[in-house]
Amino acid sequence: MIKKTLLGVATAAALVGAVQAEEVKIGFLGGFTGPIESLTPPIYDAARLAVRHVNGQGGILDGDILVMPSADTTCVDSSAATNGADRLINSENVTAIVGALCSGATIAAANNVGIPASVVMISPASTSPAITEMDDNDQVFRTPPSDAYQGEVLARLLISKGINDAAVTYVNNDYGKGLADAFAAAYENEGGMVMANEAHEDGKADYRAEIASLASTGSQNLVVLAYADGSGQTILRQANESGNFVTYVGGDGMVGDGLVRAVGADVLEGMIATKPGTPDLPGSAVFAGLAEAVELDPNATFAGQSYDAAFIIALAIESMGEDSREGLSDHVRRVATAPGEVILPGEWSKAKRLLAAGQDINYEGATGQHEFDDSGDVPGVIVEMTVRNGAFVEVGEVQ
Repeated sequence: MIKKTLLGVATAAALVGAVQAEEVKIGFLGGFTGPIESLTPPIYDAARLAVRHVNGQGGILDGDILVMPSADTTCVDSSAATNGADRLINSENVTAIVGALCSGATIAAANNVGIPASVVMISPASTSPAITEMDDNDQVFRTPPSDAYQGEVLARLLISKGINDAAVTYVNNDYGKGLADAFAAAYENEGGMVMANEAHEDGKADYRAEIASLASTGSQNLVVLAYADGSGQTILRQANESGNFVTYVGGDGMVGDGLVRAVGADVLEGMIATKPGTPDLPGSAVFAGLAEAVELDPNATFAGQSYDAAFIIALAIESMGEDSREGLSDHVRRVATAPGEVILPGEWSKAKRLLAAGQDINYEGATGQHEFDDSGDVPGVIVEMTVRNGAFVEVGEVQ
């Protein structure tokens, strides 16, 4: 057990007695600074909304308080990711972690700290196919589908729009390379021509040489698989200055209105992108109502996946009956897998009552049914996004 005791004075005026309450900690490991800093706040807020629902409906275990300390990975710095995970695990003594967000950060944090400490990590945003292959002792899960699938969907989407050639640039890390390779293979299989598939380093001020190389292929369709607050933003701005491209395309890491504001609504009007979305299931509608009630955009990139990651961890702890790290992964699978009474977002008190009675539950969340496979992956849906009137809007699910 790794609970922490909080001592509070019953009445400050009388200074009489001490009221004891127990804390159960779930960490949040996210990219609060760096190339996804504008995407992280709603992801974090969605996880905290799940915590609010737990604490507002009887608390966790024996009425204990669920809290969520956080740490920053910067998204692209493996040392920062490792240090953040180390603080959460060894100083904050969290039971499990929501995160990380960027794939490289998740891999570094898990390999260096999480897996050796037997800490379950559920990422709401790491989509690299490399995560599927991790030797993780069943400690690493994720709530969005792998980019092995998103790459295929993006390829089919472009072909369906008559875009039959493309120049691709991707950020040189696990996320960028994984998505670019999946896209390129599927695009060519669908009859498209990948005119270039070139890596770039994040954090540079000038990508004009890379853009010139891409433009020399003759393709006017530029696919940028990077981050909205990092290289992706700079490349789109400088690509527009070059005047060589007509159509801009991105993956989930590019879907943020901050990107549109930074590059220009007129420049990005009609930009095509994909991201993991929410299926047409009861849990999605329920989450939308809960999120809107606290002024959280339910369609924010990875917000629903983050709520689900936090809620699943809380359910797993409740199912296990203690906040021990050992054995938690078994309960992650148990609470999110049929058969069992369906639990929707926000239905904490119902789940708590059923678990106390020894009944099975099956969480069907904001982003679908989380039937984790042997690698901790889930199926999911990918939606088409486009820039319209200065903002990204969802077009619909891509089959």
